[in-house]
Amino acid sequence: MVHQTMKTSRTPAARASSKTSHMSANDARMARTVLRRGYTGWCDWRLSSAGVAAATAVLVALMSGGCGTVPEPGPVLDRGATTPTPPQGDATRPATTPALARPRARWLPAAWHELPGWTTDRTAALWPALRASCARPAPQWAAVCARALQFNPPDDAYAREFLERELQPYRVESPEGNASGLATGYFEPWVAARRQPQPGYTVPLYRLPPEVAARRPGWTRQQFDTLPAARRALAGHEIAYVSSALDALLLQIQGSGRLLLRDSDGATRTARLAWAGHNDQPYRSVGRWLIDQGELDADEASWPAIRAWADRARPERVQQMLWHNPRMVFFREEPMPVEDTGPRGAQGVALTAGRSVAVDPAAVPYGTVLWLDTTEPLSNTPLQRAVMAQDTGSAITGAVRVDYYWGGGPQAEQQAGRMKQPLRVWALWPRETAAAQQAGGAPRAQ
Repeated sequence: MVHQTMKTSRTPAARASSKTSHMSANDARMARTVLRRGYTGWCDWRLSSAGVAAATAVLVALMSGGCGTVPEPGPVLDRGATTPTPPQGDATRPATTPALARPRARWLPAAWHELPGWTTDRTAALWPALRASCARPAPQWAAVCARALQFNPPDDAYAREFLERELQPYRVESPEGNASGLATGYFEPWVAARRQPQPGYTVPLYRLPPEVAARRPGWTRQQFDTLPAARRALAGHEIAYVSSALDALLLQIQGSGRLLLRDSDGATRTARLAWAGHNDQPYRSVGRWLIDQGELDADEASWPAIRAWADRARPERVQQMLWHNPRMVFFREEPMPVEDTGPRGAQGVALTAGRSVAVDPAAVPYGTVLWLDTTEPLSNTPLQRAVMAQDTGSAITGAVRVDYYWGGGPQAEQQAGRMKQPLRVWALWPRETAAAQQAGGAPRAQ
């Protein structure tokens, strides 16, 4: 969905500002915004008395200039009496803003112009993901979220102005000062399945059995395939059956997915699987195993390449690859919502394709707005946009590390499987929280 900024030019703006000699630069900018956009809720922009007079003059000029009626106001942002109004378009890093500390990261204050591509993002497209996070806000986000839930940006410029007023950008680095990292991709698999085993569908997906949940550590993947006691613990906990062990592994690696179930009458139903737990064993990459075994080159170890290798390899060799990863993931079935939303991430909210990422929560708290500076898979095409930290994963560790959610289906699978790109990240954090932490000393982004 493309949001375009409507650009108009009206000369009364210059005349109105020129008649107000005591108006500040910020008031002048606000007055021009009122005129440019027909924004009638200007009293909420915290203008000085001179700025209010200027904005009034602007509106009078509009009405007397043959414009007819003043445009209906868009959604008005209730700024509140205690909300600070930051400078817009700050050209330098804020000198008084302290750095913030996280267990696995440090955040250094930055200026908006330092964010590559900041003015080119379709920022209004962030709002569905932002609203999802704001349904379960952390305490530091409560005030910003209350305003975000009432604000419906009509275009990308409005959305950016909201973020600039409410948030302070921080460059995310490792504790050692490394600002470079890695962006990978993930997706929601769509996998054909059957409720009962039948020819072509013999690989089960399991709920988490109580006996397995109680074992710490639990049986390994190989033991589930070979030990009678482990196999008995799984019996009766089958959710559905898929056509291959690679399909089952894919669902386990991604942690969720959609099952395309064929009913007896030939109709296809969709069921969603969500992560329910694992066997308390470490995750080991099958891609890394194939590289170490000399089966794939390091630059081609994508999921499509792994599937292609498995299709041509001997069955016993495929089994060795599967057993290399001792972790076994279990699922629970969730009802499909009426709206076509994504699976729930670790924050407990539905993911949004292209606007949700998985992070290390010890580096970035859930519900944080992030600015990504990376590239499209296998290319140098910039991928620069605002996203929400809403999920995590066992392989997502470190400060400058994200897993980008591409959505569901074959195209998303292709993009996610090929994504392994350089990354820089900025965290956009509530200004009110940062100011309170500065006043209290020893700031930390909780």
